[in-house]
Parts: sequence; structure tokens; C-alpha cells
Amino acid sequence: MQQRALGHGGPNVSALGLGCMGMSGGYGPADASESMTTLERAFELGINFYDTADSYGSGHNETLIGPFIRKHRDAVVVATKFGMIHTGDGNSAKICGTPEYVRSSCDGSLKRLGVDVIDLYYQHRVDPSVPIEETVGAMAELVKAGKVRNIGLSEAKAGEVRRAASVHPIAAYEGEYSLFSRDHEDDDVLATLRELGIPMVTYSPISRGWLSGTLTSLDQIQPGDMRASAPRWQADTFARNQAIAAEVVKIAGELNVTAAQLSLAWVLAKGNDLIPIPGTRKVKHLEENVAALEIKLTPEHLARIEAAVPKGVVAGVRGMGGLKKK
Repeated sequence: MQQRALGHGGPNVSALGLGCMGMSGGYGPADASESMTTLERAFELGINFYDTADSYGSGHNETLIGPFIRKHRDAVVVATKFGMIHTGDGNSAKICGTPEYVRSSCDGSLKRLGVDVIDLYYQHRVDPSVPIEETVGAMAELVKAGKVRNIGLSEAKAGEVRRAASVHPIAAYEGEYSLFSRDHEDDDVLATLRELGIPMVTYSPISRGWLSGTLTSLDQIQPGDMRASAPRWQADTFARNQAIAAEVVKIAGELNVTAAQLSLAWVLAKGNDLIPIPGTRKVKHLEENVAALEIKLTPEHLARIEAAVPKGVVAGVRGMGGLKKK
């Protein structure tokens, strides 16, 4: 398995990680047994980097993967996050970054995971009501206390990254990045990370299924799937985005790979400081994703792919869009 390094003395991790959120819902019902089989297969294939958060299933995800993490504790890197508290309506979240909340959230994650220390602890979203220096200061205290090994940020602005890094070294930044979501190339985030030596852990590198090439009808989005209310899966955006994805499928077919593999290979080729963490709960998709590591894209390939999916062509804002912060 290829390795990529976290920043500022952080550990080496597999070049492809595993996002675990979907194992606790989000894309419809999940099967715990199937998820555990997928986790074990990921480990067999050399993946040692597992991503979760206390908000995934309101703690369920950390509890679910905890036994797996403990079983392979010395051989895996577990990343979790705090700061996003989902409310009961499923379409809003409260963001909290107070030092008191940081400490209590860490203790809760340690308990659910059943471990003594978290390898990488992210602030899930920046709390606009709390100076980021205070939040990161509390995270730094967790490092001193031995509860956390490395700290990270998720979806912070470039200026916030700089301010955070002035308080404590930042080992990683988690951000959405894919052919369909390239905002961080233009909002100064990616440039700032590279200047500061902070790698980007890229979530949704297959754009929540769009870049798999398998989404051909809105009928495929079932009740309970969070994409149902997202901007890129609406009646006025779906057809346009499906046509763009079809171009990716076409190029992938010519290269004798799947669209998902091509999309992952594109992210991997954009820099050794990018670490994709595609999420899946199925072994067949996991194995397909891992095979993307063997694809070598030439500059000509990259130019053709980016011509087929130029910046700004995708209809609807990235992410889930409708999530309101309270």
C-alpha cells in the first residue's frame, strides 16, 4: 500500500483512507455486519486510515468501528471530529467550539471508541462565535494531556487555518475535493495548506456517488438518503450533472477503468499531499476504490478529464447545501 504523510510529524497513512460515515446511515439503512466485513477487508488491503466523527449517527459510528479499531490498535490511525451537533429535524446543526465542549467531546469520543488516545482530532466546523485560537488552544491541551496525538481542521477558511497554525501545528485539513468540487483551488485554502505544509484529507472524492457514473435517475435516491434534499440532486440540476458524469464514464471506459477509479486517480494525481477517504460500506466498492491506486494518469489524461469537467460547470453548490447551522 502506498503511503502519504500527515503534516508536522504526524504518522504516515495509507494513500487511500476509508470514510466510515455511511456505515451509520446518511445514504439509507446500513448493515452493521456488512460494515464490519468491509472494515476488515480494508485492513487486509493495507488501508490503515479510518475516518469517523461524533456526529455520525450521533455517536453510533464511533461505537460501531470501536471494536475494529481496538482489534488493530497499533496498526491503524483513527481520525474523529467534534463540533457539529445535529438537531432532531435532520436538516440543521449547531456548531460549538468552546474549550469546555472540546474537552467533553474528546472524552465522549474516547469512551465510544474504547481507546486511550485519538490519533487525529479535527474541529468539524469552525464556530463563528468562538475565536479559533481558543478552540485550537483547548485541542492543544488535549495533546499535552495525552488524549490526542495530532490535531486537524475541517472546512476552515484560509485565514482561520493560519490563525490556528499559529497556536499549534496542524497535521491535516479535511475538505471536500473532487472533479465536481474544486472550490478549494480558488478560495486560497489549498494554496495556504501547501504553504504551511498541511496535507488535505479529501472527503467525498467521488462526489457522493456522482462520479461513480451509476446515478441515472432521481428515483435512485431513496427516503432516508441525505442527498434527497441536496442541491445537486434536484429536478433542475440532476439532468445537467448526470450528463457531465456521463463524460467521465466515457473517458474511463476508454482507459478500461471505472468512473469511480478514474475520479480517485485524478485526486491522487493532483498532489502527494492529497489523501482521499472515499466512503463505502460494501466490499466490492472498497476493492474497486483501492484498485485506483494502480492507475497512472499522464498530463494529457488530466487535461482531457478537466476539459470534460471544467470548474463551475456542475449545477448546484457542493456539499449537502440545505444543512442550516444554528
